[in-house]
Amino acid sequence: MNKPLRVPSLQALQTLVHVAETNSFTDAATRLHLTQSAVSRQIQQLEEHYAVPLFERTSRRVSLTRQGRDVLDVAVEVLRSLAALQERLAPAPLDRPFRIRIFVSLAVRWLLPRLSAFYAANPTLSLSIETVGFEAMGLEDAELGSDCDAYVVYLPKGLDEPALTPLFDEYLIPVCAPRLEGNLAPPASLDELAGHALIHGSPHGQEWNTWLQAQPDRPAHTYKHILFNLDDLALDAAARGLGVAMTDLILAQDAIDRGSLIVPFGQPLKTGGAYALKLRDNRAAHPACKAVLSWFEGQIEQRDYPK
Repeated sequence: MNKPLRVPSLQALQTLVHVAETNSFTDAATRLHLTQSAVSRQIQQLEEHYAVPLFERTSRRVSLTRQGRDVLDVAVEVLRSLAALQERLAPAPLDRPFRIRIFVSLAVRWLLPRLSAFYAANPTLSLSIETVGFEAMGLEDAELGSDCDAYVVYLPKGLDEPALTPLFDEYLIPVCAPRLEGNLAPPASLDELAGHALIHGSPHGQEWNTWLQAQPDRPAHTYKHILFNLDDLALDAAARGLGVAMTDLILAQDAIDRGSLIVPFGQPLKTGGAYALKLRDNRAAHPACKAVLSWFEGQIEQRDYPK
């Protein structure tokens, strides 16, 4: 008879998933309604179980080691299998709110201003909104560590799965306050941009690189950079006059309409990326599903894409 397998705690594996998603013990603790020390203990238990470090820790964030990524891959598959089993054997009650998982910045900048219209059109329905960071919402890991009914996902190469409901294409555009810090006028060209800080909504800063590389006759400049891990923080910094942010037009549109942000120069750049709504398997039976999908599709029809 085979020797019984010594398995790690499922709760600890779930904690590992949340820490990996957020790159933060503090943020994972908030999600799980635990103390930070409890999260740290669970990760320590996993590291003792496997006798390898699972995270590299710095003063600002944590990141998975190579062995940590191996454990994460297995944890994801185990939790998905258990979630699918629970869905088959004990489906969620249909009298609860319809749960949507969405990027933080998209929830704040796009969904929140539209929620009153949703409830006006659907007074008997209730939504529960769960927010996550951008890095946690690719198509492969949309359902990771969550029990939501639908997910907004980002597709870097565009919509390639017919089962998804398209929302909008990604258009990058520079934005800033009407007057910048020190009462400076906004830059009116690429040459003038060199005198201002470039604000990034992601730590890798790829959005500015993508937009700048697409500009003809781009001058060679050395820029000052301000990096955030959320578009919402970058847009708030831009509205305070700290520099020029590069963001998706859909995220900035409400602030542009209100006049707190402007497009100082340049044209929107269509990157080929897209956002879509993914309905979780077996959730079409929820009584709010049809109304939610219809409302999201209605928002697409109201969207004026730049030429």
